[in-house]
Amino acid sequence: MSRYALTRRVALMSLAAFAGAGLAGCNTTPTAGVQTGAPPPGLRIGAVNVDDGPLVAYVGNPTAQWAQQALPGALAQAFGARMAPGDPGAVPLNITLERLYLGGGGPADPDRITGVANVGGHTISVHAVSTYFSNPTDQALPEQALQGRVQNLAVAFAYRLKRKLGA
Repeated sequence: MSRYALTRRVALMSLAAFAGAGLAGCNTTPTAGVQTGAPPPGLRIGAVNVDDGPLVAYVGNPTAQWAQQALPGALAQAFGARMAPGDPGAVPLNITLERLYLGGGGPADPDRITGVANVGGHTISVHAVSTYFSNPTDQALPEQALQGRVQNLAVAFAYRLKRKLGA
């Protein structure tokens, strides 16, 4: 009996060490995939242009259309006072959405979105994640549930971009 207790104890200790080593990688500083320098500190965003061409090819419509419609509002929410649609000195923000994945739910298989933002001559790769937890009404209204998940991804994308811009 003590032989099995030692084996279980060793297995639990090695599992805990493995999990701890895996979580240690989560504390790294995020960096942009492609970034050509930091944008100016007084960055003002004028027009927001969202290209969903690659996303339409990847997931099709209406999912790509939902993302294209949700992203400008999410960016306005995230950037707030930095949004200046009529300001002649404001720079345009061009976003190309590349991939969108709606996972199975929970932290093990989260929803993901990937794209590239061009602002003020700077190119920034953005990867955002949103965790989805199923709801009983999702089965009754599947299209609304999917659209809500895409909107949540748009908000995550906008705040991830804000963080990468240091705004």
